[in-house]
Amino acid sequence: MSNTASFSAVKPGLKLAEQVAGTLETEIRAGRLQVGEKLPTEAVLVEQFQVSRTVIREAISRLKSLGLVDSRQGSGVYVQNPGIEPLSFDRVPSASREAVIHIVEVRRALEAEVAELAAERRSEADVLAIRSALQALADAVADGRDGAEEDVHFHRAIARASGNPFMIRTLDYLARFLRGATRVTRANEARREDFSEAVKQEHQQIVQAIAAGDPAGARAAAAEHMKNAVLRIRQADPLFWQQDGTRLARPLVNKLPK
Repeated sequence: MSNTASFSAVKPGLKLAEQVAGTLETEIRAGRLQVGEKLPTEAVLVEQFQVSRTVIREAISRLKSLGLVDSRQGSGVYVQNPGIEPLSFDRVPSASREAVIHIVEVRRALEAEVAELAAERRSEADVLAIRSALQALADAVADGRDGAEEDVHFHRAIARASGNPFMIRTLDYLARFLRGATRVTRANEARREDFSEAVKQEHQQIVQAIAAGDPAGARAAAAEHMKNAVLRIRQADPLFWQQDGTRLARPLVNKLPK
């Protein structure tokens, strides 16, 4: 990486990591940061962008998930060939509720396949990790938290058990949308005990099928879970959208074309 590379401070506000990642991604795709070049050090990026080390690390992680950079142990982070620009969901027009439903529909296709592969390929360690993630989710709920982050980790543990690195990277790329949609679905589900209990049972059915080495059962359980998530969103009390739903879904729709 050229030592002359310089960046301006990002604008104050939310999503600082996305601002940093977006700036670096633009430079890479435009060829101003060239393949094989080393990015400035973390300390330099912190100083230039005027953000924390955590923000820089999150931004670099996003670039890695896009295949734009790669870390070399003891050396630094280097630009990789960007190849074909990845599919973007940033400009899909939709209202808040429909945006959440659309993302859950994407998840249904992915999660069903992931669960089936996990049931075929899981190791004992994978099953333990999945069960541990499910317990962490239960603990979060017991502590009064929404469990959105733990829910994402639970499904990612299943993805790791699939043994397909491209599937995992796809889910990583979608993570910012999945997290937003998951926050909405879990906030809605937390308002009704029957919803919460249904989600708990559906998760357990997925885990049981994977642990039993039942690919068809795991696929069916995961698909049913996502199908029911859509139904629960459609059944949400209108007051939920007035109080919480629209606010939580805003990150999914705030980049629409003007």
